[in-house]
Amino acid sequence: MAALAPGTRADLTRRMNAPGLRHLALHAGLIAATGALIGAGVPFWPLLLPVQGVLLVFLFTPEHECTHRTPFRNPRLCDAVGQICGVVLLLPFEWFRYFHLAHHRFTNDPHHDPELAGGGRPTTRAAFAWHVSGLPYWGHQSALLLRLALGREHAEYLPQAATQRMQREAWGLLFIYAAVALFTALASPILLWLWIVPVLIGQPVLRLYLLAEHGGCPHVADMFCNTRTTLTTRAVRFLAWNMPYHTEHHVYPNVPFHRLPEFHRLIRARLLQTENGYLRFTAAYLRRLDG
Repeated sequence: MAALAPGTRADLTRRMNAPGLRHLALHAGLIAATGALIGAGVPFWPLLLPVQGVLLVFLFTPEHECTHRTPFRNPRLCDAVGQICGVVLLLPFEWFRYFHLAHHRFTNDPHHDPELAGGGRPTTRAAFAWHVSGLPYWGHQSALLLRLALGREHAEYLPQAATQRMQREAWGLLFIYAAVALFTALASPILLWLWIVPVLIGQPVLRLYLLAEHGGCPHVADMFCNTRTTLTTRAVRFLAWNMPYHTEHHVYPNVPFHRLPEFHRLIRARLLQTENGYLRFTAAYLRRLDG
């Protein structure tokens, strides 16, 4: 960013409400439309469950952006959207903000990047299959939520001052999930088909997508080396809120999602880690794995 003119830097990092609200409305509208078709029981409606699942799990990307408070000019709006997305994904927003900022501070550092805790990314095909299934994610997040609710989560990247705030959020999430369980058991299974089953189906797609961001990149401090930009379709970029431009995001996280294509054009000659699509990345990753 130092090579950019000050006016260009200021323009690229200017926060606006309209682009984020427009993108959120389209993403939420697709979820609502697909959910309405499932709820109406249209012919072959089970075929829509994976579609709904992918749309829902990619709410991770606006939640991720909201940790940086870049998608909207209003920080309270960023926090509210992030918290709502966190409910859908079993991903408490207050905790995730500190987790993610630590990831930015120590990207691909095997000793300090929280994304690499517990053994890092899969190095065998069996570990890859287990990781991509999404099951470890749901188990980890359930245990995390309980630790947060009990005030027993003490990761080094979590400030002591945030403990009560994270604890309140965890209890709120547990209350919501308990209410959903009771509603499903006693009133209607509709949320099972609109939310729970779809996110279970969709989680593997998100795991594959996230693996491309840093998987197979060197464990060095240089953001141009430790982070990958994946060149993909407009539909995927829409769904992921332009986060396939991931090197660009790590080089300068203050650039809002809707300006990342422009930032990409400015620095693409400097990119060192790129891949032409997620299928090609996955195939290349699998070739590097042990049996």
